[in-house]
Amino acid sequence: MIHDDKIEQINYLQRQINQLRPLDRDALLQLRKYYRIGLTYSSNALEGNTLTESETKVVIEDGLTVSGKPLRDHLEAIGHSEAFDTLYELSKSGTIDEEAIVNLHRLFYFRIDADNAGSYRTRPVIITGTNYVPPPPSKIFTTMKTFCAQIPQQKETLHPVHFAAWLHIQLATIHPFIDGNGRTARLLMNLALMQFGHPITIIPPMLRSDYIAALQASNSGDNEPFNNLLSNMVWEAQREYLRLVKSLQES
Repeated sequence: MIHDDKIEQINYLQRQINQLRPLDRDALLQLRKYYRIGLTYSSNALEGNTLTESETKVVIEDGLTVSGKPLRDHLEAIGHSEAFDTLYELSKSGTIDEEAIVNLHRLFYFRIDADNAGSYRTRPVIITGTNYVPPPPSKIFTTMKTFCAQIPQQKETLHPVHFAAWLHIQLATIHPFIDGNGRTARLLMNLALMQFGHPITIIPPMLRSDYIAALQASNSGDNEPFNNLLSNMVWEAQREYLRLVKSLQES
C-alpha cells in the first residue's frame, strides 16, 4: 500500500489548472520557452553540467557559447532543448512506446556521441554511489521489451504521478543507454505527466541528494520514497504553473 499524502492536493490543484484552459497562443509560447530553459538547466545540472540557468538560456535561445565552459555542456543544453520540443509532439499521441523512449535519447545525445545516440549500450556499466548493478547488455533488449509492454496497463491503473514515477524508475533501473539515462528518464517522466495535463515538473539540483537516495531505494524495491519525492515536485510545479498563468492573464 503506497502512502502519498500529496495526491489529494495534486488532484485539487489540477482541477484549478484545467479550469484555466485553454490558454491563448501567446501564453502557451511563453510557458513553453520558460519550461524549456528550466527543465534543460535543472536536468543537466543534476548530472554535473556546469552551465547556470542564465547561461543555458544564452546557449539555447541566442546560440552563443559561454567562455570557460566545456563544449559538452553546450551540446547537452542544445540536445536537451531539442528533445524537450519533441515532448510536445509526443504528448499529443496519448501513448508511450519504445520508439518514443529511444527517440528522446537520440535527440538529446546525438551531438555528443552519434554512434550511441538512440542505441542500447553494448557494454556493462557501473553506477557510481550505489551497489546496484544494471542488467548486462545481453538482457537489455528483452528487458526493454518487457518494460514497454507493461506501460499501457500501468498507465491505466496508476495515478498519473505514480505512473510517471514508475516510468522513471524502470528506465533508470534498466539503464539501457551508455549515458544520458537520467535525463531520458526525466523527459519520459514529464511526457507521462503532460499526457495527463500536468505541467512540466522539475527536480531542482539542490535536491540531488534526495533524488539519488530515492532512486537507490527503488533499486531495492521500495518505490515509496521516489513516489513521494515526485509528488512533492508535481505539487510545487502546479503551484508555479498557476502563478505563471495568472500573471500572464493580468491586464
